[in-house]
Formats: sequence, C-alpha cells, structure tokens
Amino acid sequence: MRSALLIVVSSAILIGCVAEETQSFTVVGDAIPVALIKTVGDAERGQAIFLDRERGHCVLCHAVDGLNARFQGNVGPALNGIGARLNEGQLRLRVVDYTQIDPNVIMPSYFRSDNLHQVGQAYEGQTVLSAQEVENIVAYLMTLDGAPS
Repeated sequence: MRSALLIVVSSAILIGCVAEETQSFTVVGDAIPVALIKTVGDAERGQAIFLDRERGHCVLCHAVDGLNARFQGNVGPALNGIGARLNEGQLRLRVVDYTQIDPNVIMPSYFRSDNLHQVGQAYEGQTVLSAQEVENIVAYLMTLDGAPS
C-alpha cells in the first residue's frame, strides 16, 4: 500500500513542478528560521495550494478538521492545531525538506531539487513549489492554531 501511495504522490507532484532557481537557506536545529523570500506568505493562497490535488496535494495525506475538502488523507498526521505546536521556521523546514528531520519520512520534499530519485528528465533541477508557494503554505499552516475561527 505504501509503495502504491508513493507512486501516486510522486506522479501527482511531478505534474506541477516549478522551474525556479534553488535558493539557499540555513537550517537551524529543526527549522529554517528565515523566510525563503522577502514577500510575506498569503494564508489564503496557501490554503488553495494545500487543497489543490495538482499542486501541493497535501490533503492526499493530511486532514484538517473543518476544512472543506472531500477525502482528506490519514497517512500523515492530522494538522489540527499545528500552528500552535510548531513555529514558522519548523513548518518551513517540514515543507521544504522533511527528510532533514526524518530521513525515512514518505512526505515529498517540496523545495529540494537535488538528490531526488525517479525524477523525469524534464523536471530535473526543479522544485515542486516555488519559494513564494512554500511561504504561502507556511502562512496557512500558522492559521491552524486550534483557536476558533
């Protein structure tokens, strides 16, 4: 089941690859404390990416209570209250490249372009999401703080 899921996730993610120069960032502990770009993330756009089954594809594996999305996943943890449990830098690293925290995680690296496996030649050297899209998702995840909306 996990192998089949990985193939589905990988295939879906490759559809939406973004051509972007890889930007440098610094990992401090379990976080990337500095935003990837100067433009502030937009939570509304981040939620759209989170829900989009062609781009972020986050709902394939994660669920959020109260989110208007059918067929939310349960392979990854539910993200209710994640904005209260982790800070922006911690969330950023998890979206950018969770393998730096857990090398065995099945979550894709959304902002890594090197040392990837089974990447189509047309997508080599590209990240799945742009730096702005990563910041938008981080902004959205920060709204999931467990407080009533």
